Amino acid sequence: MKQTIFLRSKQQQQSAINAILASPLDNDRPITIRISDYKRNIDQNAKFHALLGDISRQVTWCGKQLKPEQWKVLLISGHAVATKHEAEVVPGLEGEYVNIRESSADMSVGRMSSLIEYTVAWAIGQNVRFTDRRYD
Repeated sequence: MKQTIFLRSKQQQQSAINAILASPLDNDRPITIRISDYKRNIDQNAKFHALLGDISRQVTWCGKQLKPEQWKVLLISGHAVATKHEAEVVPGLEGEYVNIRESSADMSVGRMSSLIEYTVAWAIGQNVRFTDRRYD
């Protein structure tokens, strides 16, 4: 049995309580209940990837033209530092350095909004012209 309930109202909260109370108690087959922030949404994901595309076409970094996925690593890392979250660089398997960063797929809606705002602000500072004119 798998059920997801989004808590937006007292009625949905009560539905979650009812689902817990109706769950069978079986020591051999326990049930996991997880409460978490709502993850980033499809619109946020599309918006962020559009920004990455605009940045990748217009900005060079360390003398190189980077791909959107490379910009994603740089921007998520910069955002983590700017918002006082952990950014960690560790030695890789072959002696290279690897940034162990948070996953945008696991970000809450609020955290993803913050990343998008950070990205827009950074890009404006680099004179990026956005495909979506709402950011200019």
